[in-house]
Amino acid sequence: MKFKMAPNSLFAILLRSPWWISLGIALAFGLVSRAALPETYWTMGAMGGFPFLILAAMALRRQMRAPSPKQVEAILARVATLSWREFADALEKALATDGAQVTRLEGAADFAVVRGSKTQLVAAKRWKAARLGEDSLEALHAAVRQRDASEAMVISLGDLSANAQRYAKAHHIEVVQGAALAQLLRNAGL
Repeated sequence: MKFKMAPNSLFAILLRSPWWISLGIALAFGLVSRAALPETYWTMGAMGGFPFLILAAMALRRQMRAPSPKQVEAILARVATLSWREFADALEKALATDGAQVTRLEGAADFAVVRGSKTQLVAAKRWKAARLGEDSLEALHAAVRQRDASEAMVISLGDLSANAQRYAKAHHIEVVQGAALAQLLRNAGL
């Protein structure tokens, strides 16, 4: 069973933040414990910073693997020149990580990604659209309900309209753009 961290929990926020913030919190635990606790107990108090030390290492690892802004720009420029078939092939390869089973679909969703007992529908056909509207997300959400999927993802090089952003947030549709899209496709060798 795989646990999913709440996106706005302290640990999730720290994982998205620069690694040195978590390291600073861990060091602060140690310093405050040393100053405020008796000699025999300060090491126990300092151990409260251990989870933040682990978070610092995890965030550092993620940030070292993330593409640089120059790489993101190059990958996104390359993606913009691809045909739908080339993009779909690269995306299928990228989505098939961690043993996921990827099936191409027709309609509002372009792929069904099955990991264990969870199915995620992915819409990417309008990935080159300058601005993605709410209608695409509504169609994807309807497909999720129809197929009894548990998650939805939309992939776009362009922006989402304000209404589309609100709709995605209200219906828990993951939006993959910019650096996240470059990271996903970089893992596929693009």
